[in-house]
Amino acid sequence: MKKTNRNIFYIGLLSFFGGISQDIFVPILPLYLANVLGLDKVFIGISEGLVTSGASLFKIISGFWVDKFGSKKPFIFLGYFLSMIARPLLAFTSAASAVLFLRFVDGVGKGLKDSPKDALIADSSDAATRGKSFGIARTLDTFGSVAGPLILFGLLYLLKDHPLQYQLILVATAFPLLVTLTLLQTKVKETGFPSLDPRLRGDDNKAKRALPKKFYIFLAIMLLFGLGNSSDAFLILRAQDVGLTILAIPLVFALFNAVYASVSIPLGSLSDRIGREKVMLLGWFAYAVAYLGFGFAKESYQIWLLFAFYGLYYATTYGVAKAFVADMVPSSHRGRAYGIYNTAIGLVSLPASVIAGLLWDRVNPSAPFFFGSGVALVAACFFLIFWLHQSRQKITLPFSEKQSDQRR
Repeated sequence: MKKTNRNIFYIGLLSFFGGISQDIFVPILPLYLANVLGLDKVFIGISEGLVTSGASLFKIISGFWVDKFGSKKPFIFLGYFLSMIARPLLAFTSAASAVLFLRFVDGVGKGLKDSPKDALIADSSDAATRGKSFGIARTLDTFGSVAGPLILFGLLYLLKDHPLQYQLILVATAFPLLVTLTLLQTKVKETGFPSLDPRLRGDDNKAKRALPKKFYIFLAIMLLFGLGNSSDAFLILRAQDVGLTILAIPLVFALFNAVYASVSIPLGSLSDRIGREKVMLLGWFAYAVAYLGFGFAKESYQIWLLFAFYGLYYATTYGVAKAFVADMVPSSHRGRAYGIYNTAIGLVSLPASVIAGLLWDRVNPSAPFFFGSGVALVAACFFLIFWLHQSRQKITLPFSEKQSDQRR
């Protein structure tokens, strides 16, 4: 196994054990907040959105620090460490303010690690296989997210009669993160980035600092899509609303992640061959169909089918979009680009989750999903226009250069 591929594998293992912790935690959290602490849906939406948005500021901070210092592992370590502390502590509080604080700390941890980890993957691969590299990392991450719900199911079953069932499960989320921190320190190799062209070394040179215009256009389209992409906590609540039992929810989450994991590498590789844009458009269409289905769902079996189909959206979008960012941005700017990208996506989650909470409580439980489906289709239309414009530029540029040469 090549050194770079080995590094991507170990980065993926970080995500594997991180995913186990995350997906023991994610399905149980909204149930704990709603069923044990008695918090309403609007508070859950605000807490998820506000925490993610506030913590997203650390994504851009860590991204800028990565570009400045070149080191990525210290930020990844601190990020996982904060999550390891914050998640178990939720078991020892019932105050809404304390819940917000601990969710914020967990979000800060995610913010600190995400951009450096994305940059580490991008810098450990080349352009020809970048989609596959992100697919490998996402696949290992998602297999962790298959194991996590299955472990959660076992814990729920074993602790079904225990008065502190939820609290003990929250404490258990810390243990996989201990493995993650150990792997990070012993197996993952740091990567630098190529030095800048000497012509771009001047401190006042705007070319050194500027990110491509197309990156910001792509980001704007992603933000539009994000307005309809509320927290997955609402999918869990919708599953319970339609009739799934608490024991079944981890299993349906495992099914979703199994589909996600099984197709991430093939779809990432597909994006290397046919282009990121085509694969992402497929993913947004899958999202629109899935959310429309969640809106119309009436029976429990439909939830199982929809969660499986929803896995296609994740596999065609998350890793592929980050590979697309790497394609547009040079290595020396990627920490900042991923910081801006992850921050912006996180910030838009606040209005998205608040809108979803309001639509759920003031219209009906189907309304957030109809809204999300419609927004996704509109964003897909804008992305199609962006793609066609970029393709036209690539076609016309050689012709223009040829004309210029003839005039000379």
